[in-house]
Amino acid sequence: MSGVFDSNSSLLRKSDSGAEARETALQLDQSARGAKKELERVCCSPSPTHHLLSPLYKPARALAPAMSFSPRETVASPGGCGKESCPFCEMSRQHAAGCARRLPKRIILVRHGESQGNLDMSAYSTTPDYRIPLTPRGVEQARAAGRGILDVVSSGGPDANWKVYFYVSPYERTRATLRGIGAAFPRDRVIGAREECRVREQDFGNFQVEERMRAIKETRERFGRFFFRFPEGESAADVFDRVASFLESLWRDIDNGRLDPSTTCETNLVIVSHGLTSRVFMMKWFKWTVEQFERLNNFENCEFRVMQLGPGGEYSLLMHHTKEELEEWGLSPEMITDQQWRASANRRSWSEECSSFIATFFDNWMDPLEEGEGDADRQEEDDGKIKSLE
Repeated sequence: MSGVFDSNSSLLRKSDSGAEARETALQLDQSARGAKKELERVCCSPSPTHHLLSPLYKPARALAPAMSFSPRETVASPGGCGKESCPFCEMSRQHAAGCARRLPKRIILVRHGESQGNLDMSAYSTTPDYRIPLTPRGVEQARAAGRGILDVVSSGGPDANWKVYFYVSPYERTRATLRGIGAAFPRDRVIGAREECRVREQDFGNFQVEERMRAIKETRERFGRFFFRFPEGESAADVFDRVASFLESLWRDIDNGRLDPSTTCETNLVIVSHGLTSRVFMMKWFKWTVEQFERLNNFENCEFRVMQLGPGGEYSLLMHHTKEELEEWGLSPEMITDQQWRASANRRSWSEECSSFIATFFDNWMDPLEEGEGDADRQEEDDGKIKSLE
């Protein structure tokens, strides 16, 4: 008899377990349907921010597995206007494939103003590098740079809808430069500012004895500026690695909409940093080789370089600067041609029209379309394309 009771008890437990499983599945299905309805309601709402207060709001990646529609499914806009929007993008601002990113109009790289260390290298022997202050001239340079950057970002006129977001190295001279630059901007034009350690100066060691550093820098010139590592410090290659990490975070900020206050606002990023770090930033962004990096000249104090978004979705220095300026900075003819392409190319034509300096990796390569053309003819054609952008 005990065996019969044990068997019946087991069957009852199995039955209860099955009922619980069905009830749990039903609850999960209802929860998923509720999340989908909430998502559709949010996407069709006229308010861009109120959904953040909703108790059902969660990052889209957390909701997606429970949804029965794909990220590309569209939801009709309110009012029957006929337009469609991506619910995945609208709620999370993390864009699915096929959805256009809202990119900043400009990325502006600024070197700090004149510092005490620029005037007197012996300052580094008694003051830590990160505490080196600006000189009075450096403060004035920062204020002048702020006015210059303001002219660039407000070029659309006083009624243009634009804002700026600042990233700044944690060093005293860069923070002081940001304060000077910021004096030119009304509070309502500044989205925010963030200290970013990954765009700090190349680490040259701790306290730096002047004569020893002169000898070390001479050795660097013989060894190569990119791979030479300072004793107790960094190489430019080390800086490249942390700048690459920063760029990954920057793209996440862009994709998540953290730098984009509204769909009608023109956003400008200003990165207040150091000469070598800024050159490494451009090297990473534009995919320059080590050899091409070695050609580059340093920024002057408070000099800024504008990477502006072209009509095809690529950033280019030639959208704001001239070919002559790029030559002064040390860009080779191939690098300048690439900037010209970026100023006019469509992203979809990347593999077809942009070599990405592929010829620099191989010997005796010639584009079949250019066979029979002279160097002078090609240069004239490139100059004509660049001139049309100026």
